[in-house]
Amino acid sequence: MRNKEDIKKLMNELQAGSHKEIRFDEEAVFAAYEEKNTNHQSLSIKILSIFGGLLACITFLAFMFATNMFESETGMIITGLICITGSSLVSRLSKKTIMDTLSVTFFITGFALLAFGLSKDENSIYISFSILALCTILFVQSYILSFISILIINGCIVTFAISNDLNILLHIIIAVQALFITFLFLQEAKIITTNKIFSKLYDPIRTGMMFSFIFTLATLGIDLIRNIDISFNWIPSAIIVLAILYVVSLLFKKLEITNTTHKVIIYISTVSMLLPTLLTPTIAGAVLILLLSFFVNYKTGFVLAIIALIYFIGKFYYDLYFTLLTKSIILFVSGVIFLAIYFFTHKKLTENEKI
Repeated sequence: MRNKEDIKKLMNELQAGSHKEIRFDEEAVFAAYEEKNTNHQSLSIKILSIFGGLLACITFLAFMFATNMFESETGMIITGLICITGSSLVSRLSKKTIMDTLSVTFFITGFALLAFGLSKDENSIYISFSILALCTILFVQSYILSFISILIINGCIVTFAISNDLNILLHIIIAVQALFITFLFLQEAKIITTNKIFSKLYDPIRTGMMFSFIFTLATLGIDLIRNIDISFNWIPSAIIVLAILYVVSLLFKKLEITNTTHKVIIYISTVSMLLPTLLTPTIAGAVLILLLSFFVNYKTGFVLAIIALIYFIGKFYYDLYFTLLTKSIILFVSGVIFLAIYFFTHKKLTENEKI
């Protein structure tokens, strides 16, 4: 909605097109629009706020380390809890950009101090971090802090699985993340219309889950944790591929692809393209986010998925134990498949625009 005239026009169209009488509280609608327009911050501003908070947090922790303030574990725990509580209250009461940056700074600092205070028991860190992050999401309902909290919760679960050598749990996490993200993307309308809280938390949770999913996939290729058993990789890969095929079936309706032959060709091409990566769910995961973002027209997710896909393909190519010629052939065939999919979808989109 660009202005109030657009909102008024839409309400008039809804009233004219309905067989029953529809009444709108125009003052409340306009007030909500003004509030959202006033407090709206672009994603770039929110990311800058997070990075600014990280830098400030590092500076503050360096100061505390230089002044020997890390000697008392109880003091660090108490200070950390105070920082987390204070930042949550500031974020809930104020919507200014500068206050967001301050709240992020103290929020991250609080978790860092809490981690130092509980460093003797790693599992207690994961549990306490997850509980505090969940409470922040439920009670503060701030975009930035909710986004960071989602990253903390997922990070704790993944780190717990890796540090305790629970390989099967890590693969289950990836599968659950893929299914949950698919649900979030495809059920957006139902979720945001359930109640006001769901509507407010939807964007930070979706964005946070998307980043968390990509980070979790990236952990599979980190050299420091190569002890992960790849024999279970096919489990999340299979689930992700099934999710991709389901999204493709939805895209058939959106692109008005009704020809059975075309559908079969696309299904076979999709499976053929992803089958060689069955033991590397990273590529399939990036493709899933790419298709979901395209389906709901989510530009941020689309760009992020492309970047992740390029990185994961490069990593997959680098880790292959094949000759350079074989790798080149694989890349060539993959490129041809991608170009074929592009030209086919572009042709369908062009036909729809002409109609």
